[in-house]
Amino acid sequence: MNDSPSRAAPPRLETAVKAAGARRLERSNTLFRQLTFGSALLVLAIFVGMFCVLLYGAWPALHTFGVSFFTKSVWNPVTEKFGILALVYGTLVTSALAMLMALPVGVGIAVFLTEFCPRPLRRPIGISIELLAGIPSIIYGVWGLFVFAPFFQRTAQPFLVDVFADAPVLSSLFAGPPYGIGLFTASLILAIMILPLITAVTRDVFDTAPSVLKEAAYGLGCMTRETVWKVVIPYARAGVFGGAMLALGRALGETMAVTFVIGNAHRIKASLFAPATTISAAIANEFTEAVGDLYKSSLLAAGFFLLFITFVVLALAQLMLVQLEKRAGGMRV
Repeated sequence: MNDSPSRAAPPRLETAVKAAGARRLERSNTLFRQLTFGSALLVLAIFVGMFCVLLYGAWPALHTFGVSFFTKSVWNPVTEKFGILALVYGTLVTSALAMLMALPVGVGIAVFLTEFCPRPLRRPIGISIELLAGIPSIIYGVWGLFVFAPFFQRTAQPFLVDVFADAPVLSSLFAGPPYGIGLFTASLILAIMILPLITAVTRDVFDTAPSVLKEAAYGLGCMTRETVWKVVIPYARAGVFGGAMLALGRALGETMAVTFVIGNAHRIKASLFAPATTISAAIANEFTEAVGDLYKSSLLAAGFFLLFITFVVLALAQLMLVQLEKRAGGMRV
C-alpha cells in the first residue's frame, strides 16, 4: 500500500511536464502570431500614413484646380498654373514601352536558363543578369546620357526616322529632330533596369514546374519549344504575371535614371523621340526649388497621384493573379 503513491508519482510528473511544455509552446505561438500580425499592421499603417500625408499636402492644389489638375498639361510656376496630364502621359508611356521591350526578353532569358543553357553556364549567366539589379539607378542615367544618348542621336534615331518616313502611323511615332533623349531613350533605360527582376522571377517560377509534366510532354513526342510553350508557361503564368507587375511598379516609380535621359519637358508630343517628363522626374527636379505653397502642393499632388496609380496597378495585378490561380488550380498536380 505504501508503494502505490511512489509508483503513481512519475506518470503525474510526466503529465505535468508535458502540460507545462504545451503551455510554453502555446505562449510562444501566440507571441509569434501577435508579432507577425503587428508587423502586417505596421506596414498597413505606414501605407495609410503616407497616403494621408500626401493627400493633406496635395489638398490645396486639388482644391484650387479641381479636375483640371488632371486634364491639363500646363505647368507654369510663374503664373501658378499647374496640370499633370503631361507628367502622367510620360509616366505611363515610358513604363508601357519598357514593359513591351523587357518582358519578352526577360521571359526568353528565363526559358534559355532553365531549358537550353548548359548546366555549368547557368549559374554564371544568372548571376551576371541579377547583378544588373544591383547597379544604382543614377549609374544607368549617367550611362544613358553620356554613352547611349549620343549613339542614339547620331545613328539609331536618323535611321528609324528614314525607315518609317512613309508609314501612316509610325511616321508620327518616329519623327522629329534626333535629340538623343526623350521618351524612347528613357523607356529603353527602364527596360534594362527591370529586365533582371523579370528574368529572376520568371526563372524561379519556371523551375517550379513539375518534371513529371515535362517528361509526359516529351513522352508524347513534343519538342522542347512545344513543351515550354504548352506546359511550362501555362503552369507558371501566374508567377510570370506577378513578376511582370512587380517590374511595372518599379518602372512607374523610377526617378534618377529617367531624369537624366527623358528631357524633362512638360509637354505631350506624338513622337517617341520628343523630350517629355514623368511624375517622379518632375518632383526630383523641382521640389527643392519650389517657391510658394501652391507650387509645393502641386508637386505633392503629383506624388499622391503616382502613389494612387501604383496602388491601383498592383491591386489589379493581385486580383488577376487570384483569378489565374483559380483557373489553373484544377490543372496543377
